[in-house]
Amino acid sequence: MLVMTTLKLTAVGTSTGAVIPKEMLTRLKVAKGDTLYAIETPDGYLLTPYDPSISEQLKAGEEFMKEYRDTFKALAE
Repeated sequence: MLVMTTLKLTAVGTSTGAVIPKEMLTRLKVAKGDTLYAIETPDGYLLTPYDPSISEQLKAGEEFMKEYRDTFKALAE
C-alpha cells in the first residue's frame, strides 16, 4: 500500500523549509535536530535518516575483512 504525505513549504529566513508531520517523523525515527539525507533517484528524491556514505564504507570494510579473513581469525585468538 502506497502512503502519500503532503509537505508544506514555508519560509525559513532567506531559505525554504518543509514542515514534516509528527507521524512521518515517528516512522522515520527522527526528531528535531536530527539529519535527513535527500538522495536523488530516477523516480525523484528519497528522504532517509541513514547516511548513504556509511553504507558504502561498511561494504568496503566487509570486502576487506573477507579478503583478510585468515588474518582476522588469527588476531581474534
